[in-house]
Amino acid sequence: MTDYDTLLKPDKGQSAHLLHPLNTDGFDEWLKGLPDRERKSVKAQGFSGKEGEVAIVAGDDADSWSAAVGVVDPENLKTWCLAKVAESLPAGEYRLADGSPGNAALGWLCAQYSFERYKKEPNGDGPKVLLTDKPGTIEETVALAEATDLVRTLVNTPAGDMGPAELQEAAEELATRHGAELSVTHGTDLVEGYPMIDAVGRAATTDRAPRLIELEWGKADHPRVAIVGKGVCFDSGGLDIKSATGMRWMKKDMGGAAHALALAGLVMGRELPVRLHLLIPAVENAIAGNAFRPGDILASRKGLSVEIGNTDAEGRLILGDALWRACEDDPELIVDFATLTGAARVALGPDLPALFTDNEELAQEISEAGLAVDDPVWRLPLWDGYDEWMKSPVADLSNTSSVPMAGATTAALFLRNFVKADIAWTHLDTFAWRNQPKPGRPKGGEALGVRAHWEVLKNRYSGG
Repeated sequence: MTDYDTLLKPDKGQSAHLLHPLNTDGFDEWLKGLPDRERKSVKAQGFSGKEGEVAIVAGDDADSWSAAVGVVDPENLKTWCLAKVAESLPAGEYRLADGSPGNAALGWLCAQYSFERYKKEPNGDGPKVLLTDKPGTIEETVALAEATDLVRTLVNTPAGDMGPAELQEAAEELATRHGAELSVTHGTDLVEGYPMIDAVGRAATTDRAPRLIELEWGKADHPRVAIVGKGVCFDSGGLDIKSATGMRWMKKDMGGAAHALALAGLVMGRELPVRLHLLIPAVENAIAGNAFRPGDILASRKGLSVEIGNTDAEGRLILGDALWRACEDDPELIVDFATLTGAARVALGPDLPALFTDNEELAQEISEAGLAVDDPVWRLPLWDGYDEWMKSPVADLSNTSSVPMAGATTAALFLRNFVKADIAWTHLDTFAWRNQPKPGRPKGGEALGVRAHWEVLKNRYSGG
């Protein structure tokens, strides 16, 4: 993991290059105030204050230069507005010419993420350090950068090195760091207690056997919060096998588990006063003679029977068992993350996770929090009228819809069958991936929705 602690430091007046955030409205006035030589230098670079533009402003000697940065609103810096300069400027220390970096400090840190586990030579030319006159914000900003790093790195790691056992190791590391209790259910206990998790994962090799990973942390008398993450470490589609194109990126199908681990790490690291219950059903949906089949009827931990319409709709099965386990301890809130449906991506694209909940207050909290911290989500409906599409003539439920529409909603409706009606529950269908790079957000694994949910948990349980 990148050492983010070293990239954001208190401003004690040390030598640093200045950053001038500007937009087109204020550019001309700023330019007039420059010496003639510097003014000509900025003009020669074609800088006009448009978003994403960067220009070096030459100083009196080789090391006294500063940089102009085009942003939307210099008075209200958004998370990613300094990310491009953090990627492109040389190593050194930087401070804003005026004001504090605020949310943009997080983008500065995230821009310096790199995944180099398999590279012979590391990338980059050294750290770019941002100074802030608000040292009290550093710890929180670093924690958010580390949470983002964790999601990206877990998702970027190929399935050969990130199976159920490695997900368990990630949870064990988290438990050790924060003094949490970890338990793992596998083997016969999994077959008997969590039959859908076992069915989805049983075709994998022995060293990649399915399991339910649980972590508990916090005082017993604090409000109980459950975080659940889909941990399909590789999804072949099962006997309803995916195409080669569809399978290419299925190392990311444990992205929900990565999000859950990251959020749990924030809860424990920031010592939120809750009783945390983290649940990760970890499997590989493989193909073998003992794989579950289309038409099979599975038992579930709740007792409902589920007919298998398609073995590639496996994530909802393992989540069903895990969600019901979470309900057994009667938490006041359950949050689940899952890379669940392509339908959510068709509806909303890669940047907007689909949010589902029947709780109006919770929906508003998450939506507003997401906008406030530049981590947006978009609510889709849990439409009661589509419940009938998930019926089976031979079982209590089908894991696929009888109608080829509203796929993200019908998947969420399936999950709702495994959540007690009196428990506040939110389901986030997240992509956990970025197809095209943006400043501060490289192509590959991505945290989408973690910060929005963290903001809600902070506001609910510690007053922000």
